[in-house]
Amino acid sequence: MHWHWPSELIFITVGTPMGPDGAADLSQVKSAARSIGKYLNHSAVIIDKSTVPVGTGDMVTNIISEHAVSGISFAVVSNPEFLREGSAISDFFKPDRIVLGATDREAAEKVAELHAPLGATIIITDLRTAEMIKYASNAFLATRISFINEIAQICERLGADVREVARGMGADKRIGPHFLDAGIGYGGSCFPKDVLALHHMAASSGCHPQLLQAVMDINRDARNKFVQKVETVLGDLTGTVVGVLGLSFKPNTDDMREAPSVDIIQALQAAGARVKAYDPVAMENAGEMMPEVTFCATAYDVAKEADALLLVTEWNEFKQLNWEKIHGFMRRPVVIDGRNLYDPKEMAERGFIYWGVGRGTQPSNVDEVPA
Repeated sequence: MHWHWPSELIFITVGTPMGPDGAADLSQVKSAARSIGKYLNHSAVIIDKSTVPVGTGDMVTNIISEHAVSGISFAVVSNPEFLREGSAISDFFKPDRIVLGATDREAAEKVAELHAPLGATIIITDLRTAEMIKYASNAFLATRISFINEIAQICERLGADVREVARGMGADKRIGPHFLDAGIGYGGSCFPKDVLALHHMAASSGCHPQLLQAVMDINRDARNKFVQKVETVLGDLTGTVVGVLGLSFKPNTDDMREAPSVDIIQALQAAGARVKAYDPVAMENAGEMMPEVTFCATAYDVAKEADALLLVTEWNEFKQLNWEKIHGFMRRPVVIDGRNLYDPKEMAERGFIYWGVGRGTQPSNVDEVPA
């Protein structure tokens, strides 16, 4: 005998990738809503977990209504997820907050009951506000990253150390220490997509999203400035060999979506450099995107005969490298650190021409680079 238990709660958890104009592509959400409407034969709460533009909850309601059998009652609840890649399970069981948006308060409370065992603060609001909370949260975190990267550029001109600046800022309880690591900008499947989608929403509704535009511009410029440092130290890159350590957009994932390494490597190759690279887990994914890159088995293989070594993703294993060994392998002992993983003084003492991000002015020994 087969038992059929009608679903009281139905989750929509499909992707909303970036469309060609920057707007979120809702084709999967629409398809899911049509399927739900077509097969719904009992009352249910539809819970949208996907990151969707403001107003999508209303759209889902309308689509289901168009396809559902007359008289079937349902309610749509927006319940955006706030899971970090690489920490999703921990974030699921220990969330900072649960956000629920609905026009039907009873439906929202039913979903709140489902999440009650997690013991997190539950915020119940209307559909559109819940959808906006997700975008505003990601855009704010991206803004912090772009802000500290702009401060890093000023630090380089004025001779200050952005890591110490960030430490001093982060000690202020009103600011906090998170997302203040200067480097080569944000990447991944969320921040670039969501900031651009929010910018598109704002512009389409007649707003002038100046700050969001600046956040994206600074993020792009951080990658360009990183490549410019290589050119400042090495000069003409034609015929040079540049080693890249780390390819994924952040450690503990093989995700190459919007990874800074892609833009950096393309710019190096366009300038005439031959690129070697190593990443603990992302080389298979990267290989499809970078056919002309030489992928190596270890960080030490990347360093062999390299004119410069670039730290792009701060994997743990890169913190423990044998720099004496690397120095012996390299043709020119140049290290450009995009994540401020190493100490400038220690690297200089080891004989490297070292340049981090926002760690004072350019290296004093930059003129000592062998030809």
